[in-house]
Amino acid sequence: MRDYQKYAVVVSTFAAVLYLSLIVAGFGMISLITDREVIDEPLAGPVLGPVMVGVPVVLVFALMVKLGITTRPERQRVALGYAIGSGFAAAATFIVVGAAGLALEGGDPMAFAGSLLISPFAASTGVFGAIVVLSYSLILATQQGQRGRPLWPWESRDDG
Repeated sequence: MRDYQKYAVVVSTFAAVLYLSLIVAGFGMISLITDREVIDEPLAGPVLGPVMVGVPVVLVFALMVKLGITTRPERQRVALGYAIGSGFAAAATFIVVGAAGLALEGGDPMAFAGSLLISPFAASTGVFGAIVVLSYSLILATQQGQRGRPLWPWESRDDG
């Protein structure tokens, strides 16, 4: 694995943790402001919510790693379309995993998917995913050609 690929994997790991943190904080704030439960379904067990969040986080992580390791540093660009597509994929994954999990519990998956589709929780999952992937691509695009640790503006590469 080349250095730029190692760098991309490390940054994508931190970005995935950021994404998870944004989802947890966002869900908490949305739930507090709207006085609404994230999963308002009595048949949903205690595992469904974490799985519904975990799968989109893994998906976004995999999409970031793919973007980072398949694109050489000199070809890195800010990937706006890729970020928007990743956000839609994360929101869709959140809904599909929720519907499938509720179907396993014996509930109505179509009604649950419909309620998730219009919920602010699915939208925030997608928006946060797009923001994180866009930020990740921006970080990779600005690091092209750099070697070693980041430097302060008053430092130079020639300093020992």
